[in-house]
Amino acid sequence: MRIAQVAPLTEAVPPKLYGGTERVVHWLTEELVALGNDVTLFASGDSRTSAKLHATWPRALRLDGSVRDPNALHMVMLEQVRRKCDDEEFDFLHFHLDYYPFSLFFRQPTPFVTTLHGRLDLPEHQPVFTTFSSVPVISISNAQRRPVPQANWTRTIHHGLPENLLTPRPTRPSYLAVLGRIAPEKGVDRAIRIAIRCGIPLKIAAKVDRADQEYYDEIIKPLMDHPLVEYIGEIGDHEKSDFLSGALGLLVPIDWPEPFGLVMIEAMACGTPVIAYNRGSVPEIVEENLTGFIVEDEISAAAAVSRLSHLDRGTVRKQFETRFTARRMALDYMATYRSLMEASAPRIKLVSSAE
Repeated sequence: MRIAQVAPLTEAVPPKLYGGTERVVHWLTEELVALGNDVTLFASGDSRTSAKLHATWPRALRLDGSVRDPNALHMVMLEQVRRKCDDEEFDFLHFHLDYYPFSLFFRQPTPFVTTLHGRLDLPEHQPVFTTFSSVPVISISNAQRRPVPQANWTRTIHHGLPENLLTPRPTRPSYLAVLGRIAPEKGVDRAIRIAIRCGIPLKIAAKVDRADQEYYDEIIKPLMDHPLVEYIGEIGDHEKSDFLSGALGLLVPIDWPEPFGLVMIEAMACGTPVIAYNRGSVPEIVEENLTGFIVEDEISAAAAVSRLSHLDRGTVRKQFETRFTARRMALDYMATYRSLMEASAPRIKLVSSAE
């Protein structure tokens, strides 16, 4: 199958550090190539891939201070994809650019789908999905769909990561962990209070975006002075197995409708259970009393910490292998591609001589 994967230009594929969408696109692309497909990846020029790389811009936009209007370059990339469709270079197009491709690609014959990676609960999303209610889209959790039931949901496909990217390490877990990004919706302040309530050390491996610097300075930084709290900063994949394996559990006290939450399956890959607030995708990812606990507040989260030792870390890893590998994700996407290609294929009507 000749497949185009169209990624955001914001980060490289894969990103150097943080960048959930671009990491998923990388894992999916590599698995599609391994499964024998002819894949072209549209992404920034500093991307690394086994597919054919079509670079619209030489480097990730987040790292290029000269770019002030990223939308302009994304429009160029979409036109490059369309022109290759005119030359019939692809059997299928897979976009990871939210609603940007809808209008242009709805008017051309090559079958396509868009995976929606972000939140959809903003008021301005309503007219978009009402206007484009026949454009096929994929959700990354069932919870993500709730605000826009009028969208043409084709399938929910949970993210997956390479089976051996992160693995359990032989170590004695001794602390609670936070991984990812420090922002109000991620609830790092709540994680700190949970750990202090339990009297257990907390290690925070997370980045601070410029937009969240005020929240960090005013709310989080003063809490970092507690002797139980250690701020490590942002870490890469090569550091995550040790970091997560050493944790009694990963704290995910989010306060927003998280569409998926890669950190939860990263923890599971290391055999580390998850304690997460009952928001967004959490009930679809965390299996209660098996891979972690789903809680409502700081008090119930602290109570769940005392039960972490009752969970079998080997079982947590096995559930990851069953549900959240990149190979499973790629096979799900290939089945979806075939289904949409079949649905878009022209039908030949047979007319009998009697007619």
